[in-house]
Amino acid sequence: MRDPGSGPGGPGTGAFFDVDNTIIRGASAFHLAVGLYRRGFFRKLELVEFAIHQLRYRMFGENTDQIDELRSRALSIMKGHSVAEVTAIAEDVYDEVLSLRIYPGTQRLIDQHIAAGHSVWLVTATPVEIGSLIARRLGVTGSLGTIAEHEDGFYTGRLVGDMLHGRAKADAVRALAEQEGIDLSISYAYGDSTNDVAILSEVGVPCAINPDRRLRRYAAEVGWPVREFRNRRRNARRGTTVASLAGLAWAGGLVTRTLLRSWRGPGGEDVL
Repeated sequence: MRDPGSGPGGPGTGAFFDVDNTIIRGASAFHLAVGLYRRGFFRKLELVEFAIHQLRYRMFGENTDQIDELRSRALSIMKGHSVAEVTAIAEDVYDEVLSLRIYPGTQRLIDQHIAAGHSVWLVTATPVEIGSLIARRLGVTGSLGTIAEHEDGFYTGRLVGDMLHGRAKADAVRALAEQEGIDLSISYAYGDSTNDVAILSEVGVPCAINPDRRLRRYAAEVGWPVREFRNRRRNARRGTTVASLAGLAWAGGLVTRTLLRSWRGPGGEDVL
């Protein structure tokens, strides 16, 4: 892959980064969900459902039905909460969790693009408030993300447009490039899954980072470079699955303890 510092410089060259598993290890929305749960936004059973979806994603990849279901549940949970409240929680989650999960290799790439004067954008299905927070902390130009509608500073439970995912990412990047005067033919894009093929195909210098099996295979077929910032692929895949199973077991344990408490009387005696 062409080194970011060896190509054209200046804001007319863009660098577009996916977030989850490209910049940050794991799913940023899942870590936000844990932060929201700890602050009473939803119940233990709902956290278990999120953990199950996280496990499915890690083991089998994404599918449209799963994405639509997660979107609907997330929007219903956010309804009635203030943008300021969620943003403040996201700040805490970044400091406590996300900042520790940034891949050093991807951070170096971002720094190289910034040093070259490129326009650096995060492009993520995560809510735009979260994407913008991560972009600000990383010192990049900005972020494109899913827009949750809000009125008078409170979420309505509806989206503005559609979820920024797959083909929608590529459409958003093209519109941004036209608006900002970015030449996509000399620009860069980075992603980790086959859902990022659309955005990788829009630029002159695509690169798969920490790719899943399908993207790794596709990148080999079309000749895209691959960068692996996990310690070792085999260990990384095993670690990801173990982490997902551990997260599911932890969430399941919370529900088990809750059910056990509900079956016992005030003195600890069994009700059943």
